[in-house]
Amino acid sequence: MGISLLLLVIAIGMAATGNLPSAGLVIIGVFVFCAYGFSGYESLNGNVFTALIFAGVTLALYYPQYFTYIGDFKLTGLIIPLIQIIMFGMGTSMSVNDFVGIIKTPKGVLVGVTAQLAIMPVMGFLLATVSDFPPEIAAGIVLIGCSPSGVASNVMAYLAKANLALSITITSIATLLAPFVTPLLMKLLAGEFIEIDVLGMMWSIVKMIILPIGAGLLFNKLRGNGAKWLDKAMPIISMLGIGLIIVVITAAGRDSLLDIGGLLMVLVLIHNLFGYTLGYWFARLVGMSERDSRTISIEVGMQNGGLASGIANSLGKIATMGLAPAVFGPLMNITGSILASYWHKRPPKGEEVEEDKE
Repeated sequence: MGISLLLLVIAIGMAATGNLPSAGLVIIGVFVFCAYGFSGYESLNGNVFTALIFAGVTLALYYPQYFTYIGDFKLTGLIIPLIQIIMFGMGTSMSVNDFVGIIKTPKGVLVGVTAQLAIMPVMGFLLATVSDFPPEIAAGIVLIGCSPSGVASNVMAYLAKANLALSITITSIATLLAPFVTPLLMKLLAGEFIEIDVLGMMWSIVKMIILPIGAGLLFNKLRGNGAKWLDKAMPIISMLGIGLIIVVITAAGRDSLLDIGGLLMVLVLIHNLFGYTLGYWFARLVGMSERDSRTISIEVGMQNGGLASGIANSLGKIATMGLAPAVFGPLMNITGSILASYWHKRPPKGEEVEEDKE
C-alpha cells in the first residue's frame, strides 16, 4: 500500500507538470500494488478485483493497440463467447431449487423484479436525455438500465447479510426475462436515440443467456457429484472474462471515452446510487422487511454490465453503446462493496439473519 501511495504521488506530480500522457505505467502500478495491498486485509479483500479492473482499463487507455486486434482478428469478437461462458457458469451453479424461492417469497420476488424493471430503465432514460451525448452513447446508458442484475449482486447481498436466497431468485428470474423484456424496454426508451430491432435483439440475448444457462443447468443435472472442480473454477473464469470484456471495450471506445469519460462516469454513478436508494425505499414503502429491502436495493442498483456489453457488441456498437456498461461495471463493484461493508456491520435490528452455509 505504501508503494501504491508513493506511485500515486508521482502520478499526481506528472499530471500537474503536464506529463500525464507519459504516466501510464505509473498509474497502472498504483492500481496493481493497491490490489496486492488489499489482498492483505480481510476487510478490503473484496476490492482486489476492482483495483485490477482499473489497472486493466488504464492499460487499455494508454496502450489500446494491444487490445483491438491480434493479427487480423478483432478482439471484440471475443465478447459474446465470453458472455456465453459466464452464463454457462451461472447455469452450472443453479438448480431447480433456486426457483423454489418464488413459492416461498412471492412478494419479495415480485417487488424486486418490478423495481428492477421500472426504476433503472426510467432512470437510464432520464440521464440519457439530459446528457446531450451522441445518440449511440446515450442509448448505452438506457441499455445498462434495461439489463438484469448479475452474479455480483448475489455476492454483495451475501456480504451485506441480506437475503441471499431472495437475491439469487431475483437475479435468476430477471435474467430469464431479459430476452423478452430488455428489447421491449429498449424500443420504448431508447428508440428515439437509435433504431432498435426488437426481434433481432431478442434472438441475440437468447443466444447469450437462455442457451448457455440451459446448457449449464443440463450439465449440472447430468454430472451429479462429479466435476466439482468446476464450481471453484467458474467464478475465476467469470472474473477474468468480465475483466477482458471491459479492457477490450475500453480500447475500442478509447477516443470517445477520453472525450466524455468524466461526465459519463458521473452520470453512471448517479444511475447506480439512485438504483440503490430508490430500490431500498420502494421495498420499504410496500412493506418489505429491512433485510429484504437491502436485498432489493442491491439487486436494483447492480446491473449485468457484461450482458449489456454483449448486446452492444451484437448490434455492432461496442465502441459507443458499450461505453456506459464498461464504466458502470467497475464503479458498481466499488459502491456495492462500500454499501455491503456498511450493512455488514449493521445487521437488521429485530430480525434473525440466518448464516448461509455451503
